[in-house]
Amino acid sequence: MKQRTEQTAITAVSWGNTAVKADQLVIEEPLEIVLSFCRDGAAVRESIAITMRTPGDDFELVRGFLYAEGIIREQAEILALTYQGNQALREGTSNVVLVSLAPEVNVNIERLKRHFYTSSACGVCGKASLEALEFSGASPVLNDNFSIYESKMLLLPGDARKRQGLFIETGGAHAAAAFDGDGNIRCLREDIGRHNAVDKLIGTLTQDTALNIAEMGLFVSGRASFELLQKAAMAGFPLFAAVGAPSSLAVELAREFEITLAGFVQKNRFNIYNRPDRIQLLL
Repeated sequence: MKQRTEQTAITAVSWGNTAVKADQLVIEEPLEIVLSFCRDGAAVRESIAITMRTPGDDFELVRGFLYAEGIIREQAEILALTYQGNQALREGTSNVVLVSLAPEVNVNIERLKRHFYTSSACGVCGKASLEALEFSGASPVLNDNFSIYESKMLLLPGDARKRQGLFIETGGAHAAAAFDGDGNIRCLREDIGRHNAVDKLIGTLTQDTALNIAEMGLFVSGRASFELLQKAAMAGFPLFAAVGAPSSLAVELAREFEITLAGFVQKNRFNIYNRPDRIQLLL
């Protein structure tokens, strides 16, 4: 696996004093996703996205991306994932992943195609048009059996931070975590891009039959954006919790898809923007 960090020399400044020190940087590299599928009985290859990501969990990232974008509805529709190019031959890994889809998968390239790359800060900016944001198969999350106590919610930021090894080492990575109704973090993934961290998490969860997304919440280390709520809706998370603020479109989407949305989740407070009934408050 490619390394996720690299060392660099810095000049540390503190109240007029300087010192040359070694520092760790989180690595950012492009990942191109290429689809291989059938169109009118013929084999076709199309590049559908380039995302800036931290190397590692690449196949999980691709699986989560395809699932969250509605390209696949179950992981069995992916026949194979392989690295491509000369770098793959030399090192066993590369910055290009070829996805071989089952013949019956219907791929709407015109809806999916991006005119420019997805940056590590914003996954939605690369959409060809607003119409490309329409969901494929997303439906309201109507699971009213999932709930969590307020006291458990307040522990999430601290519990997640302890597990963020890449952030602890570099200070430059986002995290996405899945937690159960008891507040236990069941899975956490990190990446320089917040949408990539969520894709890696979804890609992992959709392969693990022991983990049911409909019975877990999604916690992210940054803000609650429209694109991340879109991924949560596609995956079927009943609750979305973020350290930062939600956008107006994120709140609108949460209300449309019946997702409990909490923002500014800290050790002593949080705000609920939709469906507070899934959070049991201390009265």
